[in-house]
Amino acid sequence: MKLLYLVHRLPYPPNKGDKVRSFHLMKHLAQRHEIYLGTFIDDPADEVWLDAVRAYCADMRVARLTPRRAKLRSLKGLLSGEALSLPYYRDAGLRDWVRHTCETADIDAAIVFSSVMADYLSGMERLPTLVDFVDMDSAKWRQYATTHRWPLSWLYRREGERLFAFERAVAHQADHAFFVTDAEGDLFLAAAPECAGRVEAMGNGVDAEFFSPEQGFDSPYRDEEIPLVFTGAMDYWPNIDAAVWFANEILPGLRRRHPALRFFIVGRSPDPTVQALAGEGVVVTGTVPDVRPYLAHAAVVVAPLRIARGIQNKVLEAMAMARPVVASATCAQPIAAVSGEELLVAESADEYQARIESLLADPVHADNIGRAARRRVLASYSWDAHLAVIDRHLDSLVP
Repeated sequence: MKLLYLVHRLPYPPNKGDKVRSFHLMKHLAQRHEIYLGTFIDDPADEVWLDAVRAYCADMRVARLTPRRAKLRSLKGLLSGEALSLPYYRDAGLRDWVRHTCETADIDAAIVFSSVMADYLSGMERLPTLVDFVDMDSAKWRQYATTHRWPLSWLYRREGERLFAFERAVAHQADHAFFVTDAEGDLFLAAAPECAGRVEAMGNGVDAEFFSPEQGFDSPYRDEEIPLVFTGAMDYWPNIDAAVWFANEILPGLRRRHPALRFFIVGRSPDPTVQALAGEGVVVTGTVPDVRPYLAHAAVVVAPLRIARGIQNKVLEAMAMARPVVASATCAQPIAAVSGEELLVAESADEYQARIESLLADPVHADNIGRAARRRVLASYSWDAHLAVIDRHLDSLVP
């Protein structure tokens, strides 16, 4: 089949949550189909990866997005009454390419990754379409509203309401829609019951050959350090909040008993708030060429997110590297892992300290949890097994 694949961010390199999923979906689809990719670059550093992406595609159109200009453009939504996320991702050149490609390349079906990209299919209701929402983004904005003061609380609440109206219309129009977990899909259906029968879970996976402790990485840490590691894009607000909360509320108590502890915040584009955490007990790495050495030699990997949607790839990757993970319930709940045996769950600062203390005090127990975590990944989180869900629906759309 000839598939139009619309993604809000270049699906490569797979170094952050949405790009991990969008890349593996592209790679999976390209095994059987011709891919016509329409996407954005929002980081100039990604320009070097265009040839790597082009290898998967019959054709592609990449629009350049400058976040500062896009934010100004998104304010048009206040006048039009729509979600601000929609004008943020509007590009006339990409829209023309989509229409021209559909008219001239005999496109069989469209795959939309992230609800905002469905805006490019306006007026093409006859084109068979599958939508990967991944998470319910509107619910994320509503969560943001509860943790910010006015006027941001009002703006985020408005975005949640307007974006949900758009998500609802997209799901109703599409042939089928996917969320990363059953819980995320159920949350959507509770608010949009008319979409029942059109929504299904399509889980995340992890490349367990790439994320493997058997590759023997050199340690990036000093011998005397006991590294606690948190990974992710550090310009993403839930990650910023998690890093600041852990550094300020959890780490000091641990370091009083273990002065050699260092909290390593590993990820691209650290926000100034994150950069300000750097000091004797906190290391902010910024972009690293390979996150795997930081995971492979971590004493404990933490995922202290207080706002999280769907499955966190950072947790699966750490588990694949056979490291013990201490995660919040919102991160741990969507993962099919046994709490206390394959990962540890904590909510309060005291619980995080207790769980981490228990792992530091018993390295054998920590290693056993790490090995059990990798076994869980190997048994339950193959990408091809999860993404086979979309094959069934593609086959039914175009015999």
